[in-house]
Amino acid sequence: MTREAALKALAEFRDRIDRLDRSLLELLNERTKVVEEIGRIKRECQMPIYEPKREEDVLRNVAEHNTGPMGQEALRRIFERIIDEMRTLQRMRTESQRDGE
Repeated sequence: MTREAALKALAEFRDRIDRLDRSLLELLNERTKVVEEIGRIKRECQMPIYEPKREEDVLRNVAEHNTGPMGQEALRRIFERIIDEMRTLQRMRTESQRDGE
């Protein structure tokens, strides 16, 4: 492969990555909206934000559906981070609700 061809291929792959990143962003924001609704229900019913069993269910679900090439440990770390951020969002909403009362 010539340097020119390599640079063109890299540019095309990077464009593809940019499009995929925007799709991931859209899905993460959609997931966040659902988490906000879950948090609202939990607040209304005075349920705990942290549910370790549910988090393990989420992690098991993504692991069972992972067809690779991403490894299970990397996938787990990514979803643990996503779950952690969603939990933080629920806590922030709960605290702002309390402060607003």
